[in-house]
Amino acid sequence: MADTAVTERPAVPTRTPPDVLHLLNRRAPWLLRHSGWLGPIAVALFAGVLRFWNLGYPNAFVFDETYYPKDAWSLLQQGYEGSWASDANEQILGVPQHIPLGPAPAFVAHPPLGKWVIGLGEYVFGLHPFGWRVMVALLGTLSVLMLARIGRRLFGSTLIGCTAALLMSVDGLHFVMSRTGLLDGVLMFFVLGAFGCLLIDRDRSRAHLAAAVADGADADLVRLGLRPWRLAAGLLLGAACSVKWNGAQILAAFGLLTVLWDQAGRRAAGARRPLRSMLRRDALPAFASLVLVGAGTYLASWSGWFATTGGYDRNWAEHRSGPGPAAFRSWWHYQSEMWHFNTTLTTPHTYQSNPWSWLVQGRPVSMYWQTVPTGQQGCTAPGGCTTQILALGTPFFWWTACFALLYVLWRWFFRRDWRSGAVLCAVAAVYLPWFGFQERTIFSFYMVVLVPFLALAVAQMLGALLGPPGCPPRRRLVGGVAAGAIVLAVMGCFLFFLPLYTAQVIPMTDWQDRMWFVSWI
Repeated sequence: MADTAVTERPAVPTRTPPDVLHLLNRRAPWLLRHSGWLGPIAVALFAGVLRFWNLGYPNAFVFDETYYPKDAWSLLQQGYEGSWASDANEQILGVPQHIPLGPAPAFVAHPPLGKWVIGLGEYVFGLHPFGWRVMVALLGTLSVLMLARIGRRLFGSTLIGCTAALLMSVDGLHFVMSRTGLLDGVLMFFVLGAFGCLLIDRDRSRAHLAAAVADGADADLVRLGLRPWRLAAGLLLGAACSVKWNGAQILAAFGLLTVLWDQAGRRAAGARRPLRSMLRRDALPAFASLVLVGAGTYLASWSGWFATTGGYDRNWAEHRSGPGPAAFRSWWHYQSEMWHFNTTLTTPHTYQSNPWSWLVQGRPVSMYWQTVPTGQQGCTAPGGCTTQILALGTPFFWWTACFALLYVLWRWFFRRDWRSGAVLCAVAAVYLPWFGFQERTIFSFYMVVLVPFLALAVAQMLGALLGPPGCPPRRRLVGGVAAGAIVLAVMGCFLFFLPLYTAQVIPMTDWQDRMWFVSWI
């Protein structure tokens, strides 16, 4: 019997799939070279289209727009906030000059800078909804661009930075507050900008320290010299305080953060006594850069009040003796009255809430509401329609952020991850002080300042879910699918609630479908 020859099929040479980055570098090197800006700009443009679309609707004062746009117009016209006739409180009369503005001063509970920002839009476009919302929308859009760049610097990944920015661009609270002429969106912009400046200062000061040590200097003795990015942070934090006073607690927390970074930087450079070295050479310049510059910025924001004589309490000290110029003593008395008002306000409000409920969006604020009968404004539903603006954070995003904060806390506590510590510092500075106002009338939309840092926390968690570039491809694939599914779920949730963010006329039954909890009504 003849031997049966076993014929083996020749091996087919396998080809390793080309690396995506390699392909980009070969075919479109400019794209890879500028991805650190192109990606953030693309996300910011997406956010801008959302925020500027039909910005002038509704043609009415939305929630506290009945105060701040009028105050802004007063500042433009006379340098201080004046009183308004009662018939201007609930309607727009068209031409700005037709709205009766009285010369009598009005007591205002917040510093003037946020209203000056709103007033820039009114100066260009007039006193109507688009005019008083345009600057807030612009700052909301720019904050998305800033967050992408901040995330890129913080985590060393354009993908993670753009993911954080994309999540913020589709958060309902950030979206609504970017389309409303209130102060909190302006405050958020300045706080985020200060955080980014301190990150740049951290990187540059460490590079300077490393270069000095490489040249033979003692890490304990190196002086870091002028630090313009920390000065810029002080300017922005002073601007935050000049919008709302809760910027002061953020200034204090960021000041502590930056000097702790200095101490850690000196330790990493080989300093024998990093704490003593930081206290001797970094603490006082940090105080001057943040606190003194911030205080000067705050004082400058009141220049309209000082330059005129008709502002509230402007002449309070004229016939009262005391040290210092009368104008300054009058101003100080005004500050004390603002403090008393802001710390003792307990008037009940339908939409007030407790900070314990804010992270889970337990009680969002209805900023605008109208019932639309069948046959009007395009309503064809038998049960009638409604139109509403609800300051509700995208639920899937905020609920994911609760888990992300736990992950970031774990990273900071057990892994000593400085990036997680930076995010947690910002979260604590923005959020925790509100627990001290259990009796005060407060609202969940204050947390728009928190949104950028929640987005950073979620993006960091999604980056960990994706895995580092060196991990097995199957691990990256599974992690990428999971991370992508979370992002798509957040975007889908935002789209579902979009009618409640933009005052679209929808059937009452559709509105009821979106009221997932009784506390949202």
